[in-house]
Amino acid sequence: MPERLRLVDLVNARLDAFLVDRSTHLATIADELDVFIEASRDLLRGGKRFRALFAYWGWHAVAGTVRPDDPLAEMDDHAELDAVIALAAALEIFHAAALVHDDIMDNSDTRRGMPSMHRRFEADHARREWVGSAASYGTSSALMLGDLLLGWSDELLAEGLSIVADRSAARRARREFHVMRTEVTMGQYLDILEEVAWRDAPEEDLLPRAHRVVTYKSAKYSIEAPLALGGLMAGGTPEQVDALRAFGLPLGVAFQLRDDLLGVFGDPEITGKPAGDDLREGKRTVLIALARRALPGSAVRLIDELLGDPDLSEHQIATLQATIRDSGAVETVETMIARSVREATAAIEDAPLSRAARSELVGLADLVTRRAH
Repeated sequence: MPERLRLVDLVNARLDAFLVDRSTHLATIADELDVFIEASRDLLRGGKRFRALFAYWGWHAVAGTVRPDDPLAEMDDHAELDAVIALAAALEIFHAAALVHDDIMDNSDTRRGMPSMHRRFEADHARREWVGSAASYGTSSALMLGDLLLGWSDELLAEGLSIVADRSAARRARREFHVMRTEVTMGQYLDILEEVAWRDAPEEDLLPRAHRVVTYKSAKYSIEAPLALGGLMAGGTPEQVDALRAFGLPLGVAFQLRDDLLGVFGDPEITGKPAGDDLREGKRTVLIALARRALPGSAVRLIDELLGDPDLSEHQIATLQATIRDSGAVETVETMIARSVREATAAIEDAPLSRAARSELVGLADLVTRRAH
């Protein structure tokens, strides 16, 4: 745990320094642009830094073996530590951009217990009594914030890669980042497509289609890609990078399956999102697909009628939650999570990766799949 905190501190410091630098640039354009720096700071202040942690340990898995009691100790003076911290920070900015855009598409009011970015800009418009539509201003401003963060993530990645002595390794990491960016964007599209077009698919295809969304919207970009990016930046061999991917993909699936459970049953005081948020948004998740397979026709019709209604009452949310529980889908998803974690940990048990990294990754596997938010 202490080494995780130290690493998070390094990433936070890098993010702070980056935003200070960019605020200086924006100030030369117009004073009004400070709202983008403030919003970025608030958004980046939260989060669990999972992507940053996986990027670092992917790098460490290749870069060397250190004392097991203090895994950062001998890496503090590593010539390319700043490079991997820049990578980790870039992934956090990329994630922030994705959250801004995701909240717009899902019409979410909150994020981490605070107003989502489009709601924040909308409220600013209303408070200042500006002309025009507050909602339109909020959406447009948040879109630009998301685009800005997306560009900044690329800039920070470039800064990190410029430090890497092995230029071939830097190029491979850059290509991996490009692949990740494309796949998560297409995964996001597949997610919103399933919300509106699921009736067009044969019933037997709904579960594999839900799995496809899990893989490309979340699993690869949340865990597999950060691990691979770190390993590639360190000059990892195909065997090493393959082992990191074999660990990362099933764990990423387990991570998202836990998220799906929290989206239906999570405590709003802990998640920072309203209870049953995924139900109001109409998410056609693996959990929903499993429930529909197991339930009688009347219960399936109830789910299909209510799922996706943004005005669901607390009673309707509770009804849907009870229906999903009664289907046995929750237990099935928990079994899938446990199986995916076992698959992930087995993939690195004898892999040619640093002992400290293998130990830390096993700990992170438990952390990301047993979380309450």
